[in-house]
Amino acid sequence: MTRLSVNINKIATLRNARNGNVPNVLEAAMNCEKFGAQGITVHPRPDERHIRYRDVYEIRPHIANEFNIEGNPEPKFIDLVLDVKPEQVTLVPDAHDAITSNAGWDTITHRGFLTEVVSAFHEQGIRVSIFTGTELKMIEGAKECNADRVELYTEPYAAQFPLNPELAVNPFLLAAYRADQIGLGVNAGHDLDLHNLRFLVQRIPLIAEVSIGHALISDALYLGLETTIARYLDCLR
Repeated sequence: MTRLSVNINKIATLRNARNGNVPNVLEAAMNCEKFGAQGITVHPRPDERHIRYRDVYEIRPHIANEFNIEGNPEPKFIDLVLDVKPEQVTLVPDAHDAITSNAGWDTITHRGFLTEVVSAFHEQGIRVSIFTGTELKMIEGAKECNADRVELYTEPYAAQFPLNPELAVNPFLLAAYRADQIGLGVNAGHDLDLHNLRFLVQRIPLIAEVSIGHALISDALYLGLETTIARYLDCLR
């Protein structure tokens, strides 16, 4: 079964709107696990507009399953990851002003840099996933950087899914199987929701993990967190 990692950034966004501690980000993370999520994802950005660096330190000791920190590997981020030592780090090439992740790595152009970063994390026993599109050469490049996994950027799949699900999933199917052929694990994330998730993992059952935040937290406003997580897990079975 594909594992569900809940990205809790949107909980922090809501909290930060009032500069207090409501909703409580740590409590939300613990509840996600209690309700069945197999992992928690956080994505601290330099401006800390949602998850703050201190949140990462507070959450880490309380995660029983997998803790995944994603972000652009700038020096402050690298120091955070090496200090906290999550089970997984996902490298994402976010610009400082990006509203959300909107592209994968050019693993060929940045091969030297990524290889160096991957090596630093491997020395601390941290699994490394590189955020990529579906171009096979970029996935092959991630392997050359010694990454353990790729996380496929699924916004194009989500955008095309309502029009033609088979056409939408095909590039991701090819990318996932190429990654598997060369020894990379496969994660997926971005704009996955209750409408498109089941089809994706049925067509690509080798996906190890999906990271879902915006849609899941939005659904929880209507359904409640426990029911929402149960529905996402049902899509993955």
